[in-house]
Amino acid sequence: MDAVSYKTISANKDIVKKEWLVIDAQELVVGRLATTVARILKGKHKTYYTPSYFCGDEVVIINAEKVKFTGKKWTDKVYVHHTTYPGGQRFATPKDFMRKYPERIIEHAVKGMLPKNKLGAEMFRHLHVYVGPNHKHENQDPKPRVININDIK
Repeated sequence: MDAVSYKTISANKDIVKKEWLVIDAQELVVGRLATTVARILKGKHKTYYTPSYFCGDEVVIINAEKVKFTGKKWTDKVYVHHTTYPGGQRFATPKDFMRKYPERIIEHAVKGMLPKNKLGAEMFRHLHVYVGPNHKHENQDPKPRVININDIK
């Protein structure tokens, strides 16, 4: 009997094909970039996406210091951090972060869009953010990925 099989195939290490992607963050809006990167890290762009298995790609982001925010977020947005000591609440704006650690702006945005569990931590380990156009993953031969505002859904 020739019946069509409607089995659901879950991702596993034999099926998953990892790719390396490089994204130039120059003149991109942080939130829109972060949603696209989080989607790629989760693997939602692949046909065999499985929520409980890491099937995403490695993402390299360059030119992290050239991102943009919309509106007055450079001065009005506040990142809150606590040192765990009494009175240890610290506040910083994106402008403060841009002076010292520009890559952390993108990392913070992407991490907030990933699952808050072990799988989300595994996904976050596959994100590599660099200041400037150079990165140390040339041997992996990453494919350039151009992100347009129209691509973001």
